[in-house]
Amino acid sequence: MEAASTAPIASGGVPRVFAVIRALSALQAEGGRVTQLARAVGLTQGTTHRLLQSLVAEGMVEQDERSKLYRLSMDFFALAAKAGNPGDLRSLCRPALLRLCASLGDSIFLLVRSGFDAVCLDRSEGPFPIRSFTGDIGGRVALGVGQGALAILAFLPEAEREEVIRFNLSRVREYGVFDEVYLRTEIERVRQLGYAGRNTGLLEGMAGVAVPICDREGRAVAALSVGTISARLNDDRLPTVVELLKREAAAMGPKINPFDATLRRPAQSLAGSPPEQRVVLPAADLSAGVDSAD
Repeated sequence: MEAASTAPIASGGVPRVFAVIRALSALQAEGGRVTQLARAVGLTQGTTHRLLQSLVAEGMVEQDERSKLYRLSMDFFALAAKAGNPGDLRSLCRPALLRLCASLGDSIFLLVRSGFDAVCLDRSEGPFPIRSFTGDIGGRVALGVGQGALAILAFLPEAEREEVIRFNLSRVREYGVFDEVYLRTEIERVRQLGYAGRNTGLLEGMAGVAVPICDREGRAVAALSVGTISARLNDDRLPTVVELLKREAAAMGPKINPFDATLRRPAQSLAGSPPEQRVVLPAADLSAGVDSAD
């Protein structure tokens, strides 16, 4: 696939260099030839070749010796990762948690994927006492268990989703209400609805709903979840809650930094939190919380 030039490139070396970098990013999977890149950026092949060789000399671009295709180098991505983002995922999402908590009057959770688990990265406490799978900030639960973890699992790329299901099936069975058919049925239901929320009655009086937070590639990396009492999440109110959650999640997604260390090591990002904010409920307590907030 070729990146089409939509505007003339400003004169000068820097704009041309960045035009080539952007064109390379669109061809990163398969790599690009000089002719492709020249057409994409609207420059001559000679000029494009000189720019590419300058980038190769700086270590930002690499050329395959056999195919002669150009790609952005690992050094380029390492530089981007080091630059990072002035605001991590927790900082990015915190205002949304506060807005949702104030608007809805319920507890709001931010869960982030960590391998085969979901970790509670943040929460904003509502006035109603609730129980959740992850307990407090820093608690974790297997992907697929609880609304937030289920919302993340449902919107992973298919290959990743299948690997998580294979690995986690024995773990979710420990809760006594899951089998593979049930889990896959719930995943398909969440994908169709765009949110996870179902009160099965296993935890009397509790209810929750969650939506995925997807990055710019459409991959679920986190979830926003509401936890409340069942009476506050009836059929009349549910659409309003889901709409508010989806609106906030949609606004967050494009702002997520793919190099944010929080996405790789969420537990380490909480290292500075007060100990009382990193409580994990005992397994015996978790097993009773199937319909809890997150």
